[in-house]
Amino acid sequence: MTTPMRDLGGAVKESWHRFLEVYEPLRPELYRYCRHLTGSPWDAEDMAQDTMARAFVTLGCMAQPPPNPRAWIFRVASNLWINHVRHVRDRPTGNVPEQATHSDPRGSREAAGTLISQLAPQERAAVVLKDVFELSLAEIAEALSTTIGAVKAALHRGRDKLLDPASHELEPVAPAVLDAFCDAFNARDLDRMTALLLETTTVELPGLVIEYGPAAAKAGIFTGTLFGCPDGEHATLPPMRSEVRAHRGESILLWWWGDEVDTIVRVTVDGDRIARLTSYYHAPEVVVEICRELGVPCRTHGYHYWS
Repeated sequence: MTTPMRDLGGAVKESWHRFLEVYEPLRPELYRYCRHLTGSPWDAEDMAQDTMARAFVTLGCMAQPPPNPRAWIFRVASNLWINHVRHVRDRPTGNVPEQATHSDPRGSREAAGTLISQLAPQERAAVVLKDVFELSLAEIAEALSTTIGAVKAALHRGRDKLLDPASHELEPVAPAVLDAFCDAFNARDLDRMTALLLETTTVELPGLVIEYGPAAAKAGIFTGTLFGCPDGEHATLPPMRSEVRAHRGESILLWWWGDEVDTIVRVTVDGDRIARLTSYYHAPEVVVEICRELGVPCRTHGYHYWS
C-alpha cells in the first residue's frame, strides 16, 4: 500500500473514532427508533448501522456540526426510512417488503405500542418521535425535514390508525443442518462445523468483520469463539455451547457462555448447507431484546472490539 493511501486510511479511522465519541452514546435510542420504524430487530440493527455510516459521511460535508446531535441522528434515520419505503412503493411490481407493510406482533407489548401497517412512513416516524422519544414539535419537524404544521397533521392521522394486533406465530421447523452444526459446535469440532458451510458462505459481525468461505470462517470467528481471542476479553473462554431456538417464525442460534447467552446468530440455509451466519455479538440491543423475548439471560459486549 502506498504512503498516501495508508495515511488516508489512518485519517479516516481517526475521524471515525472521534465521530463515535459523540454519537455512539445515542446508539441505544437510535436502535429503538429504528426498531419502531422497521418492526424487526434484524432490520433495526441494519438501519442503525446504515444511519451511523450515513451520518458520518454527511457530517464531513457540513459547514457546521448540528447543534442538536440527538435530533439530527433521528433526522438521518428518518430520511433513510422514508426514502426506502418510497423506493419500494415506486417499484413497478408494487411489492412492499414485510417490514414496510406489516407491524411486528410483539411490538404491541411495548410501552408505546406498535403502529399498524397502514401508517405512512412520515406518520409512523412522527408518532414514534413524539410518543416514544418525547421530542418537541420543533425537533420532530427538524428530524423529518418538514414544518410544525405538517407534524401536527401527521400526528393526528397517525394516532387515529393505532392498533394493537394479536400475535399468532407458528413454530418453525429447524433445518437438520442447524442441529448438525450445533452438535459440531458443542464438540468443538472445527472441521465438522466448516464442512457444513458452502464454499461461498459468509460469516459476519455487522459493521465490523466479514469472512468469506469455510477456511476464513474456521481460522477467524469460529476459532475465536470456541478457543478464545488472544487479544480480547475472552482469552480464556470456558467451553461454549450452541442451541437452535425458534424466534418470530425462524430458527436462530443461541451461543451460550456458562448460564448466559453470549451472542445471537442468524442463519441462512441453502439445502443441506449453511449459506450465511450473522453474529450479533456487538449489537447489544438485538441481543437484549431477543433474549428478553425468549426468556433467557444474556451478556453484552458493546458495539466494537477496539475500545
